[in-house]
Amino acid sequence: MKQIGKVLEIFSAKKDSISSLPRPKVEKLNLIKDYGIELDKFALKNLDQTVMIVGLKSYQIAKNYGINLEFGSLGENILLDFDPHDFEVGIKLQIEEGILEITQICTVCNHLSIFDENLPKLLKGHRGVYCRILESGLVLKDTKVNLIKG
Repeated sequence: MKQIGKVLEIFSAKKDSISSLPRPKVEKLNLIKDYGIELDKFALKNLDQTVMIVGLKSYQIAKNYGINLEFGSLGENILLDFDPHDFEVGIKLQIEEGILEITQICTVCNHLSIFDENLPKLLKGHRGVYCRILESGLVLKDTKVNLIKG
């Protein structure tokens, strides 16, 4: 394993929330294999898209075009200090006991245009990545993220 960064913030869309953006910050995320994030409204919906991770770079891209977004605005569950787009689909990341597998690049939804009409185009292919939970575990702010080799 190799440490590649850390968790900066964590977010969850609670089951009773009406709007999903920006996602509210939470104290912890309980990742549950074959389920999703505990108490998250997207749990059990699509296990290959159960966790979305975003790097600071995506927010920097928006900021470079004068779009200042609050963290959580891109719909992420986990905000990282590195760019997850630097890794291919199938790569596994470990956060404490939890293990995530990158399953796909997140498509940019037009609902991001609520922040700026150009945002979906600016972040095309760089909004974040979806992950499947391979091993359950808790995610806390400032937790180290390791790349699992092999």
